[in-house]
Amino acid sequence: MPVTTTLTLFRYRGFSNTFWAFSQMGLAPRRMKNIPGMTFYKLLGTGSAGVSTWPDWSVYGLLQVWDTAEAMSAFFRTHPQMQAFQKRSEESLRIFMHPVRSKGVWNGRNPFAPGHEIQADTGVTAVLTRATIKKRYLRRFWSYVPRSQQPLAGAEGLIYSKGVGETPFIDMATFSLWESAEAMQAYAYGTEAHLGAIRRTRELGWYREELFARFRAYRIEGSWAGIRGLDTLRENLRNRD
Repeated sequence: MPVTTTLTLFRYRGFSNTFWAFSQMGLAPRRMKNIPGMTFYKLLGTGSAGVSTWPDWSVYGLLQVWDTAEAMSAFFRTHPQMQAFQKRSEESLRIFMHPVRSKGVWNGRNPFAPGHEIQADTGVTAVLTRATIKKRYLRRFWSYVPRSQQPLAGAEGLIYSKGVGETPFIDMATFSLWESAEAMQAYAYGTEAHLGAIRRTRELGWYREELFARFRAYRIEGSWAGIRGLDTLRENLRNRD
């Protein structure tokens, strides 16, 4: 099996459930150690679409990389931590992806580097951009970058986007799902605000670590309010898989 990445999003309602979900950012890692077939994982808090200082206390994510389909299926089917996430959440969405390209590092390594079976860069495309911001550049980063992300909300071909991260203000990432690689590239290289952010990043060097990864989404499970046409998208992916 080619390297597979999964992103599971959970939405919680009510104080007790959202507080429990927040607490798992510190408690769940001890239950997530040494899971067979899982080579990388991150528990993620979220914000609004793009890069934002405003947290979304109702939504949390679990990003994982797998080297066997059997281990992946077993975890989602039987692992106590996953069952707890599912039981407490109001709804969840899981996106299955094969990496196409990945450049940079996350905690000193590239967890998404494709193996020998690199997938065709066609179909529904997912993008994850992640960075650790140098502390001396935090104020400058947050005064500029969120504005540069504003055109993302109205981008042609965008299915969904969400700001995600590990440590507020410092370890930040954006996940976006696109109808095609062409739509994603049109935004990335045809939007002046986004190009300006890229130029300033290169000029100032305000990241201690950074990573850009592109994936081909091949399956979507679950439900998620706010994604129009999700049933059709899920069926189209099922027919292609």
